[in-house]
Amino acid sequence: MPMTPPAIVVLGSSMSVRDGTYRISRGCRRVVAEAERAAARLGSTVVVFSGWSPDGGLSEAAQMRALWRGPSEPELVVEETASTTAENAARALPLLLERGVTHALVVCTPLHVLRARWIFRDVLGRHGVTVEFHTARVAPTPGAVVWEIGALTAVGRQLRAARSELERV
Repeated sequence: MPMTPPAIVVLGSSMSVRDGTYRISRGCRRVVAEAERAAARLGSTVVVFSGWSPDGGLSEAAQMRALWRGPSEPELVVEETASTTAENAARALPLLLERGVTHALVVCTPLHVLRARWIFRDVLGRHGVTVEFHTARVAPTPGAVVWEIGALTAVGRQLRAARSELERV
């Protein structure tokens, strides 16, 4: 394990609520709480929140940042454009590299960790950033299981798009 503490990357998820706006999910709130504990335990100096807003409202990243009650020492970075896990990885990478990060801890739900591991190790690993994963205690819903199964079919295409995006930067 590297001598410097890992940066924390927090992956968003949201759902439409009754008024038609998107709010981070209960599981996402637990992911933020778990990221707070990890940042405190590890002494992380950078935390990246990544996630978009599908309706032009407050992004998942901004909602997670507003929820943060963890240590005040880390730099809290908001990446508000990623709408897929591959985009989370591709758009967090430059933010990490700009800050000299060589080691990251991705915090997500247990159901999401398989796909996140596949994508983040590919995208960040190609650029010299080692990645570990930590999950929050979140019970999967039937809808989340269906979502993850469907999302697995798009990983190859999304990885190619992420690599292409990074080549243009």
